[in-house]
Amino acid sequence: MKAELRSLPRSLADLVAQHLVASGRFLDDDPERAYQHARTARRLAARLGGVREAVAITAYLAEHYDEALTEFRAVRRMTGNHEVLAMMADCERALGRPDKALALTKDKHVRELSEGTQIELLIVAAGARRDMGQTAAAIQTLEVPELTKRTRAEWLPRLRYAYADALEAAGRTEEALIWFHRAAGVDADGVTGAAERAARLEGLEFTDLDEDDTVVDDEYFEEEDALAEEEDALAEEEDALAEEEDALAEEEDALAEEEDALAEEEDALAEEEDALADAPAEDDKPEE
Repeated sequence: MKAELRSLPRSLADLVAQHLVASGRFLDDDPERAYQHARTARRLAARLGGVREAVAITAYLAEHYDEALTEFRAVRRMTGNHEVLAMMADCERALGRPDKALALTKDKHVRELSEGTQIELLIVAAGARRDMGQTAAAIQTLEVPELTKRTRAEWLPRLRYAYADALEAAGRTEEALIWFHRAAGVDADGVTGAAERAARLEGLEFTDLDEDDTVVDDEYFEEEDALAEEEDALAEEEDALAEEEDALAEEEDALAEEEDALAEEEDALAEEEDALADAPAEDDKPEE
């Protein structure tokens, strides 16, 4: 991304970079806000592949699937990065097109992808099968050697969770319970919610704390204020940049007017020269 930003004027590159940093900061907690920052960066530097990828990912997380799909296609075209295929396929699913999602999972570049992306594609493919009412095919899609692999990779709990979920959908509750427990066993951060699903199948319930029991930290508000100040500063920089652009446009207009005036003077001089050339000389006057 730094290399791409070097292709821009310094002031513009700094502004784009600030919006991208802000987008990354809000990515987990406020995807819509992150998406808006990424869109601003695209408005300023739409020809940069890194900027288009930021828009694609934030649009995807903010559930703007149509725009995300368009941007992911642009990323593949501009950068040759095919790691976005899993998110593209998931967008097609979200838009109610499981057949197109399955087509993307069979793309010719799939074999070139990282292991994690290939697993994500399997999960999306299984989901597409379930969307089409093919639960048995979904289960079969996920029955891969990686299910029992010993690894700390982020995709493992997601793979096991998807497999357990498909088993439960097929009515194979006892097997589903086993795999929810296995997913929970490798999901240290509880991202998948596998432990809760296992508890429900066992007849247990998790109780959430009441809202009144939630303690709000003052530091949260301080951070929000700081972020708001940063956004104000970015807006001021954008206004300054717009003013500079207007000033440049005015200078260009003034220059164009001067050029027109010069052209008119040249035309007038040319006419005078033509008139002098056409006038008869003294010696050429007829004798009386």
